[in-house]
Amino acid sequence: LGLFDPLDFLSRGPDVYRRYQEIEIKHGRLAMAATLGVIVTEAGIRLPGYLSLDQDLKFADVPGDLGGAYSSVPLAGWVQIVAFIAALDIAVFRQDPEYAPGDVVQDLPIDWVRYADPEVKAFKLNVERNNGRAAMFGILGMISHTALGQDALFPIVSN
Repeated sequence: LGLFDPLDFLSRGPDVYRRYQEIEIKHGRLAMAATLGVIVTEAGIRLPGYLSLDQDLKFADVPGDLGGAYSSVPLAGWVQIVAFIAALDIAVFRQDPEYAPGDVVQDLPIDWVRYADPEVKAFKLNVERNNGRAAMFGILGMISHTALGQDALFPIVSN
């Protein structure tokens, strides 16, 4: 099959291409977390306690579907979520140009899995990218189904 680059990304230079790789991995990881979040909340699993003490809103009161999550969580909650993710991205999980795209835990005190065999490492990175790509399409489909008034996970059997 050979190299497939219909939008000619490689011609933009190695720095731009590397940035695209970093962004793809980052968005894939967020999409995998979002997809898992939809599946968990649709299953009825909630955190204990209050989401907002001021509004007397418990985590259990938030509907399990995407539409309910968007409309039920107060604006201050969404601001905190975005600020927390931005702080992690800027301070904790920053991308060092010395390391491979997506390798963001160099100096953290985490016993992170490392693969000494380059062939195994390349395989695992491709698995992560492919799962991230699938999750990006998955969460996009779930958002689309919710926007159309259907269930995010089972749009055919709902409504």
